[in-house]
Amino acid sequence: MTTYTCPKGHSSSTDDFCDECGAKIGGASTAPAPVVTAPATATPSAPAADCPNCGAPHAAGSRFCEDCGYDHSTGKVPTLTAPPVVSTPAAGQWTATLAADRAYFEENAIEGVEFPADAPSRTVDLPAPQVRIGRRSSSKGTNPEIDLADDDPGVSHSHALLTLSVDGVWLVSDLGSTNGTWVNDEQQRLSAGQTRQLKDGDQVHVGAWTTITLHAPAV
Repeated sequence: MTTYTCPKGHSSSTDDFCDECGAKIGGASTAPAPVVTAPATATPSAPAADCPNCGAPHAAGSRFCEDCGYDHSTGKVPTLTAPPVVSTPAAGQWTATLAADRAYFEENAIEGVEFPADAPSRTVDLPAPQVRIGRRSSSKGTNPEIDLADDDPGVSHSHALLTLSVDGVWLVSDLGSTNGTWVNDEQQRLSAGQTRQLKDGDQVHVGAWTTITLHAPAV
């Protein structure tokens, strides 16, 4: 018995069309074109973009903007608008003493910065519900209630935030500052966005040498 081979390699008993696959015998078979997949190319990492909120340079690997506290991971800016106004204690006003603290300065040991020879302390009111700690800047639009622009070069434009809670307790939180925010003698700085409760006499350390001591209203 004579057999014929179709273009696809089958043995067929007929000479016109393959009796197995139906391909025309003697005609050119059309094989599907092989699919060529382009090799994957690595996408170069984009350089760190400026802060979309204030335009300040964004250090690579830094989550929070040093100037405005913008969170590059969530796209949010720490809110400085407060909950409903909380009345200050009837007995009076909370205050804070701002002073250049040599002991804190020496623990920091910031290279190239000298402790000020003449840095008198001053006392400021802490108006409810929020008090920003930082350095004023017309170009960046920062105007903190506790302005240390002329006092401490190590303070960020938006450094930390004091908030009076509905329970009448002051809280401090770091806004992603460069040199950190420290409470009392703790060895660990507050992480960006971390909040700590404060009481009368507690100290908040910021910048290169500034210590802020809270004072409750006189009874």
